[in-house]
Amino acid sequence: MSWGTELWDQFDNLEKHTQWGIEVLEKYIKFVKERAEIESNYAKQLRNLSKKYQTKKNSKEEEESKYTSCKAFQTTLNEMNDYAGQHEVISENAASLITVELTRFVQELKQERKQHFHEGRKAQQQIETCWKQLEASKRRFERDCKEAERAQQHFEKMDADINVTKADVEKARQQAQIRHQMSDDSKGDYSSVLQKFNREQHEHYFTHIPGIFQKLQDMEEKRIGRMGESLKTYADIDRQVVPIIGKCLDGITKSAESISEKQDSQMVVESFKSGFEPPGDIDFEDFTQNMKRTVSDTSLTKADSKSDPKVPSKSRNKLWPFIKKNKLMSLLTSPHQPPPPPPASSSPSAVPNGPHSPKQQKEPLSHRFNDFMTSKPKMHCFRSLKRGLSLKLGSTPEDFSNLPPEQRRKKLQQKVDELNKDIQKEIDQRDALTKMRDVYTKNPQMGDAASVGQKLVEIGNNIEKLRVEVQKFEGWLAEVEGRLSARNDSSRRQSGLYDTQNTQTVNNCAQDRESSPDGSYTEDHSQEPEVKVTPTEFDDDFDDEEPLPTIGTCKAIYPFDGENEGTISVTEGEILKVIEEDKGDGWTRIRRSEEDEGYVPTSYIEVYLDRNAKGAMTYI
Repeated sequence: MSWGTELWDQFDNLEKHTQWGIEVLEKYIKFVKERAEIESNYAKQLRNLSKKYQTKKNSKEEEESKYTSCKAFQTTLNEMNDYAGQHEVISENAASLITVELTRFVQELKQERKQHFHEGRKAQQQIETCWKQLEASKRRFERDCKEAERAQQHFEKMDADINVTKADVEKARQQAQIRHQMSDDSKGDYSSVLQKFNREQHEHYFTHIPGIFQKLQDMEEKRIGRMGESLKTYADIDRQVVPIIGKCLDGITKSAESISEKQDSQMVVESFKSGFEPPGDIDFEDFTQNMKRTVSDTSLTKADSKSDPKVPSKSRNKLWPFIKKNKLMSLLTSPHQPPPPPPASSSPSAVPNGPHSPKQQKEPLSHRFNDFMTSKPKMHCFRSLKRGLSLKLGSTPEDFSNLPPEQRRKKLQQKVDELNKDIQKEIDQRDALTKMRDVYTKNPQMGDAASVGQKLVEIGNNIEKLRVEVQKFEGWLAEVEGRLSARNDSSRRQSGLYDTQNTQTVNNCAQDRESSPDGSYTEDHSQEPEVKVTPTEFDDDFDDEEPLPTIGTCKAIYPFDGENEGTISVTEGEILKVIEEDKGDGWTRIRRSEEDEGYVPTSYIEVYLDRNAKGAMTYI
């Protein structure tokens, strides 16, 4: 069915319909373009989400990623990153295969449609011109006929009138003949114009217009077919990424199935096992032996006399892990030196907190810690706490002696493995350079063998240094393993030796404290087999405690560098939050953000406390 034969008189309607078809195609292009933008934004948000929860390097999360559940979660994040990549593929293919191609096609379609309708309008103008010519020729023929008839009637009237001269009759006859001639000429012209119009009209409705409408029909069918192909391409774009998305989901499922509860539980043991033995039973202390009783029949003097006054006290054994964290951490992190004086200034507002600033210097950290430990149940041995304190202040020993035996053994073994890997890398590099030197020796034009020799010497020195380091750490490792095996052998006799070790340990700690001029403790490696408590366990017990609440604000009136451990740098005029007031030592604890807090001299800031806040107190 052809538009040219069936719709020969629907030029205007066809013009509207083809325009509507192009608008539909443009609407579809806009839909695909917006879908591509949605897919692109979705992929971007998925990537950002995956990146947000990825394990950060050199952080505590990296240590926790060894658990199977954390590995599965990281695998899920990686798979979601690949999943986002497939949505990016959908966006890119939709833009390149549909949006760009259809936009170009629509431009060509508009140009073709414009050309076809231009030809149609030109054909219509041509037939209209022929029609106007026919009408003009027809009117002229009609006018000439009427004039010829009037001339003939005038001649007949003049010829019948006897009063009219012969000359007037002749003149009227000639005039009638001229009019008849003009009528015949108009008739011939009208006949020729009519024949020409009929030919033009026939060609117009049976040749020109059908051809133009057929082209429009082909154009419209091509548009419809192209839209169908685009819809198929639209579906194929999604279908192509379905297998890869399925693999991503299969990877997530596989990672979920790889989670092992028992393995994670064993890793917890390996991560936090200290190697210490549990404390023994606490002996009964009989306080009735010093009582003066009246001798009677019911006296228990004999029974009391059997009490051993030399039984050591263990009631305060290893109770330190239950101390409140806020107080202990304040002791551990508070700067162990008096605050610096404020900068000299001639203005009266230079020292606004002057009257409230402390007049006395702060005691050394070791003295404050001694006082604190005497007011609370004492730990089994102060030596391990001294190691933990040194770790808090940033001085980690090379031999990891601050860690419990089991954790120390793991760290030393890890260090030995890393050094062995470095040695193997150096050996591989040395072998490669040796081969290169041999090639340069046989073919001097390829390179200088002497420069390679110098590099080999440097690598040899590096290997020797690394081997010395390996021997050093292996020695420490053998020492720790020997102590662990000795402790395991002696654990069977622990109940009989525990009291003696406890008393000796406490005495040794007291001697270390008395012999130290500044109240700190010194390490005695000869006492190493004694039972110790590691501060690592102490620190881990409080990792999840919430931070201190804000009790007010402060404004820095002087800049402070904060170079010492536990302090924080501030700039003049900066507004910060107060989380702990000056407790008489000249320092105030402030916070800039959740992970940025520390102490500043009280005389360097103006404090504005919120008396209704929890924890706000007044210290005089």
